[in-house]
Amino acid sequence: MSVADDHQAISLQVANMRPQDAGASIARLAVSGMEQLGVREGDLIELVGKRHTAAIVMRPYDDDAGLNLIRLDGLLRVNAGVSSGDHIEVRKADAKAATKVVVAPAQKNLVLQGSGDALRRTFLRRPMVAGDVVSTSVQQRGTDPRGNEPLRGLLNLPAYGLQEIRLVVVSTQPRGVVQMTEQTVVELRPQFEEPKEARRADVTYDDIGGLGSSVDVVREMVELPLRYPELFQRLGIDPPKGVLLYGPPGTGKTLLARAVANETEANFFHIAGPEIMGSRYGESEERLRQVFQEAAHNAPSIIFIDEIDSIAPKREQTTGEVERRIVAQLLTLMDGLEPRQNIVVIGATNRRDAIDEALRRPGRFDREIVIGVPDQRGRREVLAIHTRGMPLAEDTDLDEISRTTYGFVGADLGALVREAAMDALRRVLPEVNLKEGIPREILDNLMVAQADFMSAMKRIQPSALREIMIQAPDVRWDDVGGLDEAQLRLKEGVELPLRSPQAFKRMGIRPAKGFLLFGPPGTGKTLLAKAVAREAEANFVAAKSSDLLSKWYGESEQQVSRLFERARQVAPTIVFIDEIDSLAPARGGGMGEPAVTERVVNTLLAEMDGLEDMQGVVVMAATNRPNLLDPALLRPGRFDELVYVPVPDLKARRKILGIHTKKMPLSKDVDLDELAANTVRFTGADLEDLTRRAGLIALRGSIDATTITEEHFAKALADVRPSVTPEVERDYEEMLRTLRQESPQRQQIGFTPLKQATE
Repeated sequence: MSVADDHQAISLQVANMRPQDAGASIARLAVSGMEQLGVREGDLIELVGKRHTAAIVMRPYDDDAGLNLIRLDGLLRVNAGVSSGDHIEVRKADAKAATKVVVAPAQKNLVLQGSGDALRRTFLRRPMVAGDVVSTSVQQRGTDPRGNEPLRGLLNLPAYGLQEIRLVVVSTQPRGVVQMTEQTVVELRPQFEEPKEARRADVTYDDIGGLGSSVDVVREMVELPLRYPELFQRLGIDPPKGVLLYGPPGTGKTLLARAVANETEANFFHIAGPEIMGSRYGESEERLRQVFQEAAHNAPSIIFIDEIDSIAPKREQTTGEVERRIVAQLLTLMDGLEPRQNIVVIGATNRRDAIDEALRRPGRFDREIVIGVPDQRGRREVLAIHTRGMPLAEDTDLDEISRTTYGFVGADLGALVREAAMDALRRVLPEVNLKEGIPREILDNLMVAQADFMSAMKRIQPSALREIMIQAPDVRWDDVGGLDEAQLRLKEGVELPLRSPQAFKRMGIRPAKGFLLFGPPGTGKTLLAKAVAREAEANFVAAKSSDLLSKWYGESEQQVSRLFERARQVAPTIVFIDEIDSLAPARGGGMGEPAVTERVVNTLLAEMDGLEDMQGVVVMAATNRPNLLDPALLRPGRFDELVYVPVPDLKARRKILGIHTKKMPLSKDVDLDELAANTVRFTGADLEDLTRRAGLIALRGSIDATTITEEHFAKALADVRPSVTPEVERDYEEMLRTLRQESPQRQQIGFTPLKQATE
């Protein structure tokens, strides 16, 4: 391999590339480094680590100004044989025009058919060296993700439709650093061919997004001991033996373990529970010992135990003798790991509390790292990774998609992208005769649009909350008629803390934990809860008494605890409990058998005001009978705010009628003001029913009717009666009086002060 020894070389520290730039064969280094090398943006540089490779020079990120480092993506680090934090030699490259390049799939289970000519446009002007792993992923817009100047046509559309494909460069003519040109002959081998001295490139740090600081903590605990054991020897301490990754399914625990193994050049040993179970006595323990022995023989090694709770449950709670012996064997093996053996055990689980306590002590699993549900910024990173090789239409807004995918983990977002791509395929399939092949112009025009993502979102449910009801409400404040004072209180108490928590920290106050909406049936309590969840951009978890109450002793309390635990995992979350009076009535009344509701009340009290912080979870409940609730729930610190949702007045009824008739073809003789005046004591549900009946009466007269007249509303009004009677209104006045006497410090809203009401 010819190396341009006459060019000046500099040494730079390697840092990770941002996910948006991965797979494009570009390297970002400081302007001062570019001047030393005598290169400009778009030139080629040679990277010399354990191997040689080449890259296209690009300007540094704005945050890297003045830093003496070079940013490389995972494939370039693999191709150069370096890891993040290493120093690499960089020099100007003397690239030759490639006359022939032979490539093959980089995955053993992938078979590609067809000509390599389709790849020429994808890899045009890209540098490569025999043994490199290259990706067909590109930046679709042809611009830097941060809005810097365009990449000057260096990046092109992928050759294989919607999928990112990784290929290995088997050989090049001539040898050394070559650059793809229009005249290069590209030969595509159909099956995997492993080049000599190549590291695995199936998963790198660039393929992981949304985990935030968890990646840095895992690297600190795993990568440092494996790659630099002398640091721990100098400090006179033993490196960590084990790391436990826990979190909801699909958040990337297994992916992170594989990435660490690839980046550290460590051998990776995977253990799954069913694989080590044997039929003979002692066979399971023997298989476990063999894995540890093989890992010690091939150190540095990472032993990854997926779903560790299945093979190491709590011994006092398991009835199987095999599981107890496996736990004991695992404890012995981890204690037997010598500090200088260069072996790290990584366990992954979504049921941390089910693991035997003896494993969860320093010296075995030294650190427990939570791999949580990504926030909006994390979801944006994951979407950028999954759409890396996807041609996106101009109207595709990944920021908007990441904002609306509440509760989605990495696996859910991957499924969302896949479903959106399938929707794009369904649009063009009717135009294609598959027997004749797919024309090139169809592939070139195949784009995934925003509408495809929106359609796919209806079919993908967040896996983190699959066991309970979760939804992204589509109700806005404009859809709520009247209730202005109740809206104001909820905006201040729910929307503001969830969207601007720093304001409450600045004031030194805590946000409200719970809101109790009470009032006559049909006044819009549930609608208010949905609207505030939508406007606060929070998950909305709806819980019913029938979902939480169980006939089994103790199961109801576990359901309530599980509800709050899952809500905390996908915070910010609004937990809405409808008809809470059936779930948490006053204790001591003898209701329930055997006193199940009393135990549920105790659990609710502990969750809302217990040792565990609510952590971005707001509880909203609705009831028609607040006087039946347990008094302990109504104190500050639990349901801080009691929000009365009254029967709408004249102005509110007019607004509600306007909302319900917005899409109705009304004739000019329909006077909504007069209709509002004739619907005294009508609730929002009554008014919705009135408009629905008017439409039905119009259709009853003629199925081809195109307008709804005043006569139709008059007939509907004769059939409808207000659901709130004067007696009901007097009952609620009494409830209000009682609640104010019990809680004089509360400032009720949405109703006339009682002093004025009694006058």
